[in-house]
Amino acid sequence: MTVESTAARKPRRSAGTKSAASKRTGAAAKKPPGAEVELIQLLTPEGERVKDATYDPYVADITPEELRGLYRDMVLSRRFDAEATALQRQGELGLWASMLGQEAAQIGSGRATRDDDYVFPTYREHGVAWCRGVDPTNLLGMFRGVNNGGWDPKSNNFHLYTIVIGSQTLHATGYAMGVSKDGADSAVIAYFGDGASSQGDVAESFTFSAVYNAPVVFFCQNNQWAISEPTEKQTRVPLYQRAQGYGFPGVRVDGNDVLACLAVTKWALERARSGEGPTLVEAYTYRMGAHTTSDDPSKYRADEEREAWEAKDPILRLRAYLEASNHADEGFFAELEAESEALGRRVREVVRAMPDPDHFAIFENVYADGHALVDEERAQFAAYQASFADEGEGK
Repeated sequence: MTVESTAARKPRRSAGTKSAASKRTGAAAKKPPGAEVELIQLLTPEGERVKDATYDPYVADITPEELRGLYRDMVLSRRFDAEATALQRQGELGLWASMLGQEAAQIGSGRATRDDDYVFPTYREHGVAWCRGVDPTNLLGMFRGVNNGGWDPKSNNFHLYTIVIGSQTLHATGYAMGVSKDGADSAVIAYFGDGASSQGDVAESFTFSAVYNAPVVFFCQNNQWAISEPTEKQTRVPLYQRAQGYGFPGVRVDGNDVLACLAVTKWALERARSGEGPTLVEAYTYRMGAHTTSDDPSKYRADEEREAWEAKDPILRLRAYLEASNHADEGFFAELEAESEALGRRVREVVRAMPDPDHFAIFENVYADGHALVDEERAQFAAYQASFADEGEGK
């Protein structure tokens, strides 16, 4: 276990008398309560195994085969993510939200879930979807504009992606309350980011889950940038400490350590299933790429910051441990590279073969019994579409 400091920066002082506003700024910049935080870690950035009395039992029986499986999950989900980014750049997708750098948080937590648990993602949980058995090519339909999700949430207990920031935490809380009333021993996990932690929906979710002791785990991937806003612009204390105010535990885990993420999430899910209520897990990680492909992170963060986090790469960390422990050889890595190439080819082929959607499907199911205004809009759209054919004939 390691300890890090999140003390706020000292405020700049101008010459002359301080104004009331500057005094408030100075007070806010003082070291906040609980600034010394525990970061749960089982693998160092160098790939060395460290012990933790609380969380070691949750990975004590992990086998070399399972470790290789975690590594495979991270490598293939990263390859999928890279292919999706490339496809967007080639005009095959409208947008893409990359998970680059967050593989350990997603794979570790995703592999901690049981089949009967229910997962509520945002729009970046491609690694979690992989763990839940969702075909990765199904994730791309929405970003290509050919469907509204592409998979049946009931098939894998994995909800459709949620674009509205933070709203899925309310859905997860309500679902968890229902699970509790049904007497089931399953749990619910809701994913969101550090930016979403400032949303009112998330605060309401914390309140309801605590009051009703709902079996839900709130898994916050703190990648430290809510698009262009750093975390310190949103909170004076580490995010996991917010749980204290709602009456349930919070824990910060090294989000680039797949073993620690696996162990901590298993612990939190077991608490939920045993009737101990909600937990907030803050996976402290880093978004190595852009927020989405419409974003340019060089406009708001330094290259030195990104380079420092690249040295903590979750995939390189686990590979170092596998090699040092003789749990994987060059043959394994070579086979995985070939599998990765095959996945990339399949993703490209499937996306480019996706049929165009029915242009008029958008008008369906707007009202149960139809509506005159929708009929009018459909007719206008039909005329608009027909105009392109008319132009072609005119040429």
